[in-house]
Amino acid sequence: MASATPVVIYPPDEDGGRRVRIDNAIVGRAFSVRDVAAFMQEAGLQGWDEMDVVRSSLIEWRGGGVDVWWQ
Repeated sequence: MASATPVVIYPPDEDGGRRVRIDNAIVGRAFSVRDVAAFMQEAGLQGWDEMDVVRSSLIEWRGGGVDVWWQ
């Protein structure tokens, strides 16, 4: 990650996917915490796992928290 700007996880869509924004770019859709961890790893945080995602203050969850994947 180039900077400490928050990662934004948007509300779930009709398929249960949530858009993920890192460094002001949409990097894809996540369907689970594991997917978010994979995006974080691709952004340069290779050691991250699901628990890091759950505990991180860098992540802003919109439209529900870490346990919300369906509308």
